Amino acid sequence: MATLHGKGRKSRQCPLWKLTPLNCEDSWTTAPAPNPFFLNRHGQARTRYGIHTLVERYAQQAALTTPTLRTKRVSPHTIRHATAMALLRSGVDINTIRIWLGHVSLQTTHLYAESDLKMKAKALARCEAPLLEEHKGPSPRKGLIGFLRNL
Repeated sequence: MATLHGKGRKSRQCPLWKLTPLNCEDSWTTAPAPNPFFLNRHGQARTRYGIHTLVERYAQQAALTTPTLRTKRVSPHTIRHATAMALLRSGVDINTIRIWLGHVSLQTTHLYAESDLKMKAKALARCEAPLLEEHKGPSPRKGLIGFLRNL
């Protein structure tokens, strides 16, 4: 778990994936628990603007090998939103996600669920196929029996 200090001077506990500490092993050893993890060039805690710049820089680097990122705006909020959506899709309870995001109201977190439903509807619309293929041959008979005989 990591303690994050967000807007409105709120502190919250944020779960980390098991791979996060392994990928950041060097940083973990130089920044003991009570000290900030993200340090600037002066060895001080990065500001939220410093984190935003860091994310943008890495997104630009990633865009060199992932062309779809070139047209996307990537920010810490993008990562926060994508993580919340991944948790929602993997079946994590929306109230648990609300707590992790630090939302007071469940309605705020519910926007993620609504957004997910809209994305699913768009995806379904993109892959709609005609219900029946164009029939070749004699014209089909009318009614249910005629339809079944033409199958």
